[in-house]
Amino acid sequence: MKSIKHIAIAFGMGLLTTSCSDYLNVNAPANTDDNFVTSTVEEAWKALSWAYADYTRVVAGGGNYNWNDPCSDCDYYPEYNSANGRIGYLRSSEASVDMKSAQFTALFTELARAKRVADIIAGKSEYKAAKEAGKTNDWTQLYGEAMTFYSWCYFELVRHFGDVPFGIENSVVEGYALTSRFEILDKIIAILKDVEPLMYDLGEGNITAERMSRTFANMLIGEAALNAAGYQTLRTDMAGLYGNVQFNTKYTGKNYIYAQRTDCNTYYTMAQTYLRKVLGERKGSLRFLTTDDRAFSNNPFQLGFQYCHDMKLSPESIWEAANRASNQSERPYSQGRPSDGGGKNAAPCKVFGGVRIMPTFFYTGYEDGDLRADASMVVTGSDGKGTEKLINFKSGSRLSGGIASNKWDENRVTPQPYTVAQRNTGLNYVMRRMSNVMLMLAEADAMAGDAGEALSLVNQIRTRAGVAALSGISGSAVLTAVEQEVKREFVGEGDIRWAQIRMGVFTERAKQVRSDIKAMIAGLEANGYYTFANGRTISNYIWTKLVEAPACGMLTCDRVEGDPAQVPGWRGIYDYSTTSVASLVVGTAHNLAIKGLYEYIDPNGAEAAALEADGYTRWNWGIDIIAGKDQLWDYNILSGITLTDVPLYFHPIPATTISQSNGLVTNGYDLPQQ
Repeated sequence: MKSIKHIAIAFGMGLLTTSCSDYLNVNAPANTDDNFVTSTVEEAWKALSWAYADYTRVVAGGGNYNWNDPCSDCDYYPEYNSANGRIGYLRSSEASVDMKSAQFTALFTELARAKRVADIIAGKSEYKAAKEAGKTNDWTQLYGEAMTFYSWCYFELVRHFGDVPFGIENSVVEGYALTSRFEILDKIIAILKDVEPLMYDLGEGNITAERMSRTFANMLIGEAALNAAGYQTLRTDMAGLYGNVQFNTKYTGKNYIYAQRTDCNTYYTMAQTYLRKVLGERKGSLRFLTTDDRAFSNNPFQLGFQYCHDMKLSPESIWEAANRASNQSERPYSQGRPSDGGGKNAAPCKVFGGVRIMPTFFYTGYEDGDLRADASMVVTGSDGKGTEKLINFKSGSRLSGGIASNKWDENRVTPQPYTVAQRNTGLNYVMRRMSNVMLMLAEADAMAGDAGEALSLVNQIRTRAGVAALSGISGSAVLTAVEQEVKREFVGEGDIRWAQIRMGVFTERAKQVRSDIKAMIAGLEANGYYTFANGRTISNYIWTKLVEAPACGMLTCDRVEGDPAQVPGWRGIYDYSTTSVASLVVGTAHNLAIKGLYEYIDPNGAEAAALEADGYTRWNWGIDIIAGKDQLWDYNILSGITLTDVPLYFHPIPATTISQSNGLVTNGYDLPQQ
């Protein structure tokens, strides 16, 4: 299944002579070597597979929670004042100029390789004949795949860095300047429109979700158009950078604005057209999971993530960046359910947990009965010795840092968890899945005023989650409904902020969550608890005790109301007594029963005394938020929005690229230059 080779194609094969540190100065290889490399489709695929592998290793594997800055009003980075989260906090002036130089360099290196593969294929008679005849074959697929990968890398560069150099790969240049992101997006859209008709749909021609298909190319056209149409932060310190594009400005900063292009509807229409194709005639084998045939659960949302843990491709996946043990793996390490285990031979090994869930979202984000809630958020992790343990709200990682993402969990890897070493589990990176497309299309519909289709898509998502369909709403309420489903569907994945930025609501959401956190803390300080508008309550303390596995087993699934070991659901622990690290496991009670998570228990009252007499222990909960109210729970919570209304979310272009540009490339947005 893991068909992508995680080794670099030898430079001796002659495809490219670039080094990873010199991506802007690439010399063409010898033609004799080109002929050897592309003598067959299989050899050409090997050359392209290097780009896939390097993307997994450096870009996705370089902290795949959207590069350490997942922060929105739903999720945050858990280490107080960590350099890893500077952009996530919206504090661009405090960032290091080279903080993401590895990703920047890798993306240019990978797109140069992909473009070179495509250029060589374009000269082959087999490709020319098929293209002239309008016939899809393995050569036209591979050419389109290479150019789609090229386009994806530029899309990633624009999304994370803003305006970047463009179109100078595989050539020797004396200098280079920034190109408008709008020009780049227009060019990659044109490329994708040109190549997608002669590519295979997902599932055709042996093209699985581990490769870029016609289905993915159509999705990328739609997503690129949606990003061109939406609100974004733009530079005002470089006259003429955006050419003739005109903007409606929402917020103005020092040398930047938060604005939307005036001709946005042209791009919303394009996004609608191509995203509809992905859900229609171009979907290929793509399938939205609406049922769960597992005997022990009824949660099709979680089933989509379990495919990844089973080392299988999900029917919902449009593209997964392939991975395998023992390569570096950020899922679950950076995005999953935490573990206090050691670096090697633990039960399970250390899981850092670089994405955490806002307590305000944990308590208010989901309606009662929403199947996504427990499968997305978790209040327990692993102690590393085969026992479930409570997470705390102190600054830090592993079992510190706050409520964690539950979408990736070492405990759920089959046939058994990987216990050899941390960060090596080998789960694929699911880059885009069907619900991404559904909610991007709903966003485009809502922004374009097509409330009916937007609500239809939202309600398909809601029905799958087990909550009632929405009706009787219109206008801005439709866009808000789309945004809410984006949060519920993608919390903990690092993607929510992109939708909020495009929709033009990011600043308001940042200010609101900061206000909500402060109100919650004030209630905890004054009363020992805080009750949200929906009636759920967070308290300073909760009570837990270890119990024998419930009837469903040590690794729990759907919540069972009334059973404190199964509320919340989708937690528990794998039975590590059956593994090679069995010697770490002590005793037989490894599941955690929890009381007081959603309602207040007076720590000096009769209920608390009865719980403690029954073997429960009182643990700090909200009181640790109070202790960190001026640190983690202020600085890390989008604190840069207090400095300017314009969200500053771009990463800096690295110093080497700036210094070698003869003064034509600079960083904006208060980012450093050196």
